[in-house]
Amino acid sequence: MVKAYELRGSTKEDLLKMLGEQRKELSELAVAKVTGGAASKIAKIKSVRKNIARILTVHNQQQKDGLRKAAAGSKYLPKDLRAKKTRAMRRALTKTERAQKTLKQKKKMAAFPTNTKYAVKSA
Repeated sequence: MVKAYELRGSTKEDLLKMLGEQRKELSELAVAKVTGGAASKIAKIKSVRKNIARILTVHNQQQKDGLRKAAAGSKYLPKDLRAKKTRAMRRALTKTERAQKTLKQKKKMAAFPTNTKYAVKSA
């Protein structure tokens, strides 16, 4: 059984080679299953499928990590690298957009400031 942490240290070529070996083994086991092979071979199919999934997962993670590094300094991130969040959150106004005032609001604030402090006579 292949461990994911062991795979993370290997290169892309090694991963693809291991993937080819595992797929070949899986096809051999499938043939053994059809031809009535040993029970141990049939039971091994599950672990080989899981190994293939682990290898593909690590390979995809490495590819995505490489894309992140390549797009690090660019103005726009590709859509699959952006934060998912929710549709509403992605469409919501940013802090700067929320803080902007219209010309009419600016004039009103200049004419009638809200931060005026009045002296209160004590009783």
